[in-house]
Amino acid sequence: MTGTLINIATVLGGTLAGVTVGGRLSASAQQRVLAGLGMITLVIGVDLALAWGGEDTTNKTPLFVLGGILMGGLVGEAIGIERRLEAFGDAIQARLTRTGDGHSTVSEGFVTASLLFCVGSLTVVGSIQDGLTGDYSTLATKAVLDGFASVALAATLGWGVGLSAVTILVVQGSLTLGAGLFDDLLQGEALAVLTSAGGVTVIGIGLKLLDIKDVKVGNFLPALVIAPCLVGLVGLV
Repeated sequence: MTGTLINIATVLGGTLAGVTVGGRLSASAQQRVLAGLGMITLVIGVDLALAWGGEDTTNKTPLFVLGGILMGGLVGEAIGIERRLEAFGDAIQARLTRTGDGHSTVSEGFVTASLLFCVGSLTVVGSIQDGLTGDYSTLATKAVLDGFASVALAATLGWGVGLSAVTILVVQGSLTLGAGLFDDLLQGEALAVLTSAGGVTVIGIGLKLLDIKDVKVGNFLPALVIAPCLVGLVGLV
């Protein structure tokens, strides 16, 4: 759990710094910060998504990613994952903020940061590596990236970004503690498909940060489970 605790610390520290600095920035400067983070997020997402053409992949790999994304989106929409995440953020916002003017970004900060920090191959691979070998170097690298990202997010979206620490604890902590269950499953093409599907969802986050399109990334989270499962099912056949 060492890597996860480091990650939580950097996000909380970054949030504190972002909230402190954000209040001193003009509205236009805040928009430029968010746009910069959006562009970087978009590039990271594309880089991860292209894992479907790397080693241990076949000409079927993009189809597994496509199937996982489409099926995952339908499952997530039926469950209402994005809506539930927003409702959780709204509930915290209503409890902790005094004003009900509807302009608080607590919920948006929580949802956006949670998805950005917990969707991607670094989360899965780093957590499993930490759980199996005690090597938290990958999560430490991720923690640094998340720390800087949380500064930029908190500068524009406020302290709700810090609430994503809870999501990091639950997601990465669970993966770390249950690492033995995933070690034999997430290898080769299955890992490439997971990475690529995660990259596609990260692209969705980038589109939202750039205010191009809100694709409700939360509803695509089941794709991170479905896509690798499709590889396993086809392998059995």
